[in-house]
Amino acid sequence: MSGSAGNRGGGTRPPAPRRPRKPGGSRGGHPRPATVRPRLRLVSLGLALVMVAFTVRLLQVQAVDAATYTDKAAVNRYVTVPLAAQRGDITDRNGTALATTVDAYDITADPFLFTEEQTGVPDAPAQAAALLAPILDRDEDTLTALLSEPGSRYAVLARKQTPQIWRQIKDLRGNLSEAAAKGTGDQVLSGVFAEKNAKRVYPGGDLAAATLGFVNAEGVGGGGLEAQLNTALAGEDGTITYAQSGGRRVPTAGSQEQPAVPGTDIELTIDRDIQWAAQNAISRQVEESKADDGYVIVQDTTTGEILALAGAPGYDPNDLSSVTSSDILRNAALLDTYEPGSTLKVATMAAVLEEGVATPGTHVTVPNRLPRADRNFADDHDHETYYLTLAGVLARSSNIGTILAAEELGDTQPEANEVLHSYLTRFGFGRPTGLGFPGETSGILAAPGDWNTSQQYTIPFGQGMSVNAVQAASVYSTVANGGERIAPTLIRGYTGPDGTYEPSPEPARERVISEETAATLGEILETVVTAPEGTGSAAQIPGYRVAGKTGTSNRVDPLTGRYSGYTASFAGFAPADNPRITVYCAVQNPTKGSYNGSKVCGPVFNEVMDFSLKALQVPPTGTDFPGLPVTFDPND
Repeated sequence: MSGSAGNRGGGTRPPAPRRPRKPGGSRGGHPRPATVRPRLRLVSLGLALVMVAFTVRLLQVQAVDAATYTDKAAVNRYVTVPLAAQRGDITDRNGTALATTVDAYDITADPFLFTEEQTGVPDAPAQAAALLAPILDRDEDTLTALLSEPGSRYAVLARKQTPQIWRQIKDLRGNLSEAAAKGTGDQVLSGVFAEKNAKRVYPGGDLAAATLGFVNAEGVGGGGLEAQLNTALAGEDGTITYAQSGGRRVPTAGSQEQPAVPGTDIELTIDRDIQWAAQNAISRQVEESKADDGYVIVQDTTTGEILALAGAPGYDPNDLSSVTSSDILRNAALLDTYEPGSTLKVATMAAVLEEGVATPGTHVTVPNRLPRADRNFADDHDHETYYLTLAGVLARSSNIGTILAAEELGDTQPEANEVLHSYLTRFGFGRPTGLGFPGETSGILAAPGDWNTSQQYTIPFGQGMSVNAVQAASVYSTVANGGERIAPTLIRGYTGPDGTYEPSPEPARERVISEETAATLGEILETVVTAPEGTGSAAQIPGYRVAGKTGTSNRVDPLTGRYSGYTASFAGFAPADNPRITVYCAVQNPTKGSYNGSKVCGPVFNEVMDFSLKALQVPPTGTDFPGLPVTFDPND
């Protein structure tokens, strides 16, 4: 028998199937060590190569290409820009703005962003300048130079531009960005920015321009009150620091801000309407007379406040490009010095009355010529001997009569000179007005011991000394105010950044003559206006009593220092029985028509005084002044 016992049935038994071996492994599923090692080496080698690559790149960034990356980082950094303070307003006494501030922009640029490396355009500054020049109204070459400044990160292309100008630039910049995105143009304006920097404007144009002054391109007061009060008006600028990227602010990066402190608002004593009337009147007269210039002062006699300080010719501080002469920028009413002429005789008569050496009715015999010192003095015309009262001397504006009256002030001429000088000084001549205005003149009033033989006799009638217009007006306000001089003022008060209003300090007061003398002098000045022989009839205003005095003096040419032409003037106050307003007018070198103070300045005085009385609602007088005797009969 073949087979084994386990093979029943006589057949053979097939072999058992083998269990398949796991790929790459040994029996039991564990990889062999010889197979793992090559793969570990490959992984380690790969990691080492990555680390080497990082190390090489780090060395390249920090050492080899450090300067390149520093330049790129400069495009994304924090910048600090100024925040301009809002300049304070200047208003008239009723709160009407005479100088204010409106929104405007300084157009600036970062020249670094116009380099070829940043724009990819070799002539980006020139292209940008060509686009900006017609918008900013600036020279193309100048803009190109500003945008090409090596190493610069900040350039001012134009100051004080309107919001419309900045909007036009932004629209152009947007159009260039779209063109660059389409590949049809280059963006050469990405480095142009705007900084809010308000613009100074003067709503009244040339109204009170010489008093207000102007603000220059740097935002600093360049004349007048804008210069005098610049520190208070300007406030304090602030700063803001923020991150920028590619020349644009990064809003999510935060910022640090030091807020600006707004300037102080200034309220003037000026009345806008009265200023307008005075300016119109003097401008018209200067033009009609073909004069060099002229000025009108309107002053409140009870407070010393100046209601109008007008001059002609004037200028518009909104457009200084139209100013052809720096002389126009001056406030001539305070900066010009001139011989006042016969309007000063009121001060001489005040001294005579106060010293008690004469009365309005004192007889003064006035010859055609008066020999004194080295010459014969005369009036403005030849005449027979006049028999005048002291009131008549002023009414006829007699130089000779004034000399004779002034001689009575002392036992000797030097003593008389000393007395007169003391009164002139107290009236405000030869010293500052108290306004503190930039460049203001104190005039010229020599010490009495220095008066030459001619000045001893010419100063009493207003020649041989010099004044400014505010000084001349102040004399009449002093008489109108009962003999007490109140220092003129231009500023009523200040409103600080916190809204607190602070009135100006009370002006200085000084007793010059007694109330009785002032009242008597007022009646004499009324006689000048009302008497048939008086020179001031042009000042008459229906319904009001007016006191006034004419003036016509030889004028010193400021270029040659010699007499050339005349100064015409008129001064007075109203209502004469209850004074409220003083008006003073002077016109320098009228060359067409009359040069007489009554004819040149009388109408200006009348127009301005009439307007002022009505503007301030001063009631009419209602009574007539009978007048004082101006002559006497030598046979009585």
